[in-house]
Amino acid sequence: QVQFVESGGGLVQPGGSLRLSCAASGSIFSIFGMGWYRQAPGKQRELVARITSGGSTNYADSVKGRFTISRDNAKKAVYLQMNNLKPEDTAVHYCNSVPSGAFWGQGTQVTVSS
Repeated sequence: QVQFVESGGGLVQPGGSLRLSCAASGSIFSIFGMGWYRQAPGKQRELVARITSGGSTNYADSVKGRFTISRDNAKKAVYLQMNNLKPEDTAVHYCNSVPSGAFWGQGTQVTVSS
């Protein structure tokens, strides 16, 4: 069973930046594709960025050019650098494998507001 602990969220003004971190447990982390998901109030959870075990990345159109996903297999960690944040990025952000597993962490709240 793989577990995830997300951190790095907070309150930021429009145009600001945040870097999210995800610490994963499990001995086979390096073989999984990983992703950052987010869930805004009243909306379904969506995948916004993914990275394969080999490091290839893919982004939702809504964050393309602003967000960068990366991973460190030695540390069993996944990161999301978020730049030029917009109010519509406000959501709880989660990491999980892609496709997602059954177990989710608590997520980290990102609030973009002036």
